[in-house]
Amino acid sequence: MTSRILTFGLAAVTALSLTLTGCASDPLAEQYREGSNKNYIAGDGSVTEITVENRGEPITFSGTTENGDTVSSADYLGDVLVVNFWYAGCAPCRAEAPDLEAVFQETAVEGTNFLGVNVRDQAATIISFNERFGVTYPSIIDQDGQAQLSFASQVPPNAVPTTLVLDAQGRVAARILGQLKDPSILTTLITDVAAESSASSQ
Repeated sequence: MTSRILTFGLAAVTALSLTLTGCASDPLAEQYREGSNKNYIAGDGSVTEITVENRGEPITFSGTTENGDTVSSADYLGDVLVVNFWYAGCAPCRAEAPDLEAVFQETAVEGTNFLGVNVRDQAATIISFNERFGVTYPSIIDQDGQAQLSFASQVPPNAVPTTLVLDAQGRVAARILGQLKDPSILTTLITDVAAESSASSQ
């Protein structure tokens, strides 16, 4: 019996280690290990910028928004796209919603798009949230996790909220892990990534 317990314990530890390998360098890893009962995993707001030569392949995704529209990564190619992972019961998501909307309004005139990826809620909850917090950009309903899977190399599991800035080719150029606490940082990231496209077209 003792031998079986030890074998099972070693297997469980090995599985956990494999699960955490991909995000071990992230500030979330310790929070996963401690097994807290939070309904969200809060990042520390750290910002990661990825230089052009170090960006991976373009992210491809598709989904249905709260209004029933089908969207895909192809719809946004050629412009900067900001993707925010969220759900209504997440306190940091509620706190950052007005700031995200403000940056969206500020940068939309330059062609920047925003898209939410809601990881838990149904359409009615998303619509209610948008009305309450004044959010005007759409969100993919991603209860099945398919959109999250597309971004898995950039977004640790359950890292909500997380905000990504994708370049005109659909590659991840920057990441904010956790709540957006200074909207000017996101605005600067967007402006810098947009300037790349302008420079390459000259």
